[in-house]
Amino acid sequence: MNLESIGAVAPESHRPWSSEEERLRLFGEALDDVKRRAEGRIGQEDVARVTRLRRLSLGLEIAGRGLIHLSFEPLLFGAGVVSLWLHKQLEAIEIGHTALHGAYDKLPGAEAFRSKTFSWDVPIDEESWRSGHNVKHHGNTNVAHRDPDIDFGPIRLTEQTPHRAHHRAQLPFALLVLFPNFGALMNLHFTGLNDVYTPARDGHLDFLEDRSWKSIAGAHYRAFRKYVPYYLKNYVFFPALAGPFFWKVLLGNWLAETMRDVYSAATIFCGHVGDEVQSYPVGTRASGRGAWYAMQVEASNNFEAKGIVGLLCGGLEHQIEHHLFPKLPPERLREVAPEVRAICERFGVKYRSASWGRTLLAALRSIGRLSRATPSESGLAAIVRATA
Repeated sequence: MNLESIGAVAPESHRPWSSEEERLRLFGEALDDVKRRAEGRIGQEDVARVTRLRRLSLGLEIAGRGLIHLSFEPLLFGAGVVSLWLHKQLEAIEIGHTALHGAYDKLPGAEAFRSKTFSWDVPIDEESWRSGHNVKHHGNTNVAHRDPDIDFGPIRLTEQTPHRAHHRAQLPFALLVLFPNFGALMNLHFTGLNDVYTPARDGHLDFLEDRSWKSIAGAHYRAFRKYVPYYLKNYVFFPALAGPFFWKVLLGNWLAETMRDVYSAATIFCGHVGDEVQSYPVGTRASGRGAWYAMQVEASNNFEAKGIVGLLCGGLEHQIEHHLFPKLPPERLREVAPEVRAICERFGVKYRSASWGRTLLAALRSIGRLSRATPSESGLAAIVRATA
């Protein structure tokens, strides 16, 4: 890997290092020190916080489902939908995403949040998520053929994915299909069902080992072992309890689910997508710890989200810190962010942060730009790729 391609190198007068190798080594050592100190602070305070959040989440679920069931006018019904959405949002990102990363695995009193046994209130298979997200995505962020998250079915998120005809509609597809159904479609992705039902890109499969009947059956099993109980609970069991008002409960549950999906999709896309976000061609490998850290920083975005807005983002408003230290709980990510930013500035690694609105608009603009073939993909090459 060309080390000079990583990081916007500081001006000559500000370089306290003799080579790019030394710059990246010192950068890695500085971030390792931040990580060590942050991990040393993790303890009972974090366990107490996630336990309080779980109690709050369950209270919101009870209140939300009760109001949806018992309301006879729009105001209380709307309050029930919002309450149920808040429960689902907390469970998905602030609690579930953090737990599945293993943030609480070794902490006494956090047995309910062990990554190997945690079940989240999201229609995504936990085992498939841990493998696809924690290992493949975080280990190889934005590296073609190694990071399965640089495209989602018909959506192309970096120039490393060859342009095809179906990408022309990817912006409306993202807004009208992917965002409102984010959880369900991510389950298709991480379990391998997307590989089963869509053509392989250049012969590459994201999650299936091959197209044998055993791999295909395994993908269906992983997907439906989560889909079936999840959707039976939300769209059959609870609506049935309402008898003749089943349609009202069904609507309320669907609205809360959709709000969770749209909010989560906006959070995650903002952290990973944009014209300034770096992506890497097939075969790219970091030369060392510092180079890997630099790749993570430059392949991620931060955005500004404070208070309840940030809480519902689960720390992912600090996507850069999360990619550097994926096992840190959200509050620890927020604590280390100023120091991480200062280190990046000191070593000439580009650290991006802007308002959430500006970051989201930049992500959507990037998706729109990537819907069109670049000049190098025009002519015969574009025709061949579009029909592949």
